[in-house]
Amino acid sequence: MLSVSQQQTAPAGWSREDMARRVAADIPDGAYVNLGIGIPELVARFVPEGREVIFHTENGLLGVGPPPPPGQEDPELINAGKKPVTAIPGSAFFHHADSFVMIRGGHIDICVLGAMQVSAQGDLANWSTGEADAIPAVGGAMDLVAGVKAVYVVMEHTTKTGAAKIVEQCTYPLTGRRCVNRIYTNLAVIEVTPAGLVVRDIAPGVTLEQVRRLTAAPLADATKGQS
Repeated sequence: MLSVSQQQTAPAGWSREDMARRVAADIPDGAYVNLGIGIPELVARFVPEGREVIFHTENGLLGVGPPPPPGQEDPELINAGKKPVTAIPGSAFFHHADSFVMIRGGHIDICVLGAMQVSAQGDLANWSTGEADAIPAVGGAMDLVAGVKAVYVVMEHTTKTGAAKIVEQCTYPLTGRRCVNRIYTNLAVIEVTPAGLVVRDIAPGVTLEQVRRLTAAPLADATKGQS
């Protein structure tokens, strides 16, 4: 847990929209992508012009479009987070079980998920704190991290109380082991490699020293002098 003084000096870094835009910029043209609930949902808004990304939702839609205008929501057209969506031309609807066949069969290229903790080895904890009164809500996350080709996590760098969310070892129940490929936070973009965590990019106004101070795991630097 970080001290009060550390919490007070934590930089703001990127906004939630900036984080989603940064993730979207790294998704290649033609990718099939599943988006988790929360910040990951924002990624669909920021696909670069001229790039095609096909979004998948585990409740049975391939070709998820942007949210509908207010007042034009269809209660039967929602994503896994029960948010209203639209369907792009050429989209397909299918049974929930078929959707998970796509996931488990390795047909989804990338999933973008939120997290409570990510370890230095890429372990992911994003469904429960393990407390006695915690409500289990793993959803399709365990299937996703086991079946997709790459897992991107997007989250705030610390908790609301200032505790590090990137840690040596997860203390919360795991969603998957060694499954995270890249972490996007409000402070930095961090790659998970066999040799450990590597900082690839840092938010404007944030220093590498600040990122390291707010991370409970070693970080190597690949920002080429950026600070």
